[in-house]
Amino acid sequence: MPELSRRRALTAAAALTAGAGGAAALAPAARADARDHGHGRHASPDHFDEVYRGRRIQGRPASAGGHHHHGGPAVAVFVDGVELHVMQNADGSWISVVSHYDPVPTPRAAARAAVDELQGSPLLPFPTAPAPASPAKPAN
Repeated sequence: MPELSRRRALTAAAALTAGAGGAAALAPAARADARDHGHGRHASPDHFDEVYRGRRIQGRPASAGGHHHHGGPAVAVFVDGVELHVMQNADGSWISVVSHYDPVPTPRAAARAAVDELQGSPLLPFPTAPAPASPAKPAN
């Protein structure tokens, strides 16, 4: 049996440490995947349907038609059936029209932050179409 050199021992230790660190980093994501699949939910962070603080929040991938998104995946988020406009920032965080200055990590977190900010008030539809032009004044 060949004698173990210091170089081989250090290489083996580094490989074991790297492998253990990678497994530890992946463990929370794997648990979340298993938990979401176990409850019949989709594992995608942009697909959810739950009641949060008495309000129904939903999220799903949005079709491109009719939605104006500023980068990132097109996601439709709803609070009690009313669309909450969300946007993904360049750093991957999300904001909504209700909690614009408080970025959160996922569309679900954006919906929850909006519910917290609304404090029981209804979410009003956000006007996406331009306002109609005022009628021209008649010439004198």
